[in-house]
Amino acid sequence: MYTYPYPRPAVTVDAVVFRNPASGTEILLIKRARAPFEGCWALPGGFIDMDETPEEAVIRELMEETGISGVEMYQLHTYGAVDRDPRHRTLSVAYIGLLTDESQTASGADDAALAAWFSTEELPELAFDHHQIVQDAIRAALDMRLL
Repeated sequence: MYTYPYPRPAVTVDAVVFRNPASGTEILLIKRARAPFEGCWALPGGFIDMDETPEEAVIRELMEETGISGVEMYQLHTYGAVDRDPRHRTLSVAYIGLLTDESQTASGADDAALAAWFSTEELPELAFDHHQIVQDAIRAALDMRLL
């Protein structure tokens, strides 16, 4: 259906979801079940389907990979370093949100082997350029008074 005589980048979304339990601010991460970076921690996210908007894609990917829903997501930034994904040229639109429904439990599914909450003060090593995205998201969330 779509054919072009030139290469073009793939487009993905990443979800930076925070929560604020009594113990301090936490961020939701997934352990990747597939290459690249299989077994590494990363932000929930994935490729945008042809029939959806980036906003729809980030909500879908968050639900598919973690079971978390009902989070209002705000667009943070588009990340496009040439080498950010070892598979091919990929642009990622990152979103941030705050989970206020503490009754929701995160669990890994789809492309995620696990889903877990981490203190923003003690993050594991992250896949892709997700460390940069998280740092930018923390600053933006503070500015937006989400945290």
